[in-house]
Amino acid sequence: MDWPAAASAPEQDGRAAPGHRATLGRCLRLFSAFRREGTDPEYFYGLMARDTIAQLGTYTRLDGATVIDVGTGLGQFARALEKAGARCTGIDHDIKELTALGPPAPNTLVASALALPYRTGSADVCFSSNVLEHVPAPWRMAGEMVRVTRPGGLVFLSFTNWLSPWGGHETSPWHYLGGDRAARRYERRTGRPPRNRYGATLHPVSVSAALAWARGNPDVEVVAAVPRYLPRWASVIVRVPALREVATWNLLLVLRKTGP
Repeated sequence: MDWPAAASAPEQDGRAAPGHRATLGRCLRLFSAFRREGTDPEYFYGLMARDTIAQLGTYTRLDGATVIDVGTGLGQFARALEKAGARCTGIDHDIKELTALGPPAPNTLVASALALPYRTGSADVCFSSNVLEHVPAPWRMAGEMVRVTRPGGLVFLSFTNWLSPWGGHETSPWHYLGGDRAARRYERRTGRPPRNRYGATLHPVSVSAALAWARGNPDVEVVAAVPRYLPRWASVIVRVPALREVATWNLLLVLRKTGP
């Protein structure tokens, strides 16, 4: 997919954007919202979208930026991005997800995250929230996100790591005893298989593997690798092997595309 020519979005060099502070209070609000995901998804996803776009805004200016939303789903993040002034296009492989609330948003495509339908270097920002653990080849998806980002642009990639307390998604915390066992237990208890089925729609991704991929990729520089939902002072967790796999909960990678 080609985009009309547009000026590159100015960068903020990591300065905090108004409305976002990685505090303990914010952390508690987010974890409280997780408990309402099933009963009040509009509240949960709305809060998550506003918080995430504010967090993204601490790394780059969004007004006028061209953004690709990988795994756009119901479109909450895309709408929040557009509200922040970005020009956004989204992809998702599941047409049912895209149309669950009605017709999909303009510039939304049915496509695979493993082969993004955009030309190389076409986006100021390539964004993905909690999709990486749902694809069978996570680093291929991550590589595609880097490919479609322009030199100097930003990749904003977050995922729930497997050994975190929520790594098994709805089968948590039983995933610690094995993904297949956790799925069988969930089905016995509820009478239906989990939506996030280990080995099919949910795959184990580790913090260590993510850091190794990012640091070993010559096309990017690592701007940040932090626990997405935790206070800023908890960022030290990511530096501690073993502990980071459990305590990070959700890893955020912010990468700057290098090159001329």
